Amino acid sequence: MQDFKDLKVWQKAHTLVLEIYKASAEFPKEEIYGLTSQIRRAAMSIPANIAEGRGRAVDGDLRRFIQIVLGSASELEYHLILSKDLHYLDEQTTEKLTTQLPEIRRMLISFVQVLKKP
Repeated sequence: MQDFKDLKVWQKAHTLVLEIYKASAEFPKEEIYGLTSQIRRAAMSIPANIAEGRGRAVDGDLRRFIQIVLGSASELEYHLILSKDLHYLDEQTTEKLTTQLPEIRRMLISFVQVLKKP
């Protein structure tokens, strides 16, 4: 079984989490239990569920976790849009963060396809 840390998609997702933490550090303090927490949890869910799914012995479990990850990626995308619209993130930062999500989604979908092959 391959270590989850060796997966390129996990590495990209982990890097995105680090960037999300840095970007959200400047959110207003009143958002600490609101949007700051939500955006960080959605971002963390992506590599965390990849790791958990990879730790399962059955590929079907991993596919299920990847479906969860795809949902978290969509949730994160919305949180980034909301953060920009609330002027918590500037256009450039939002663009930098959101452009990483389609690549992560493509990698996940490809990974699922590989898992389906006999």
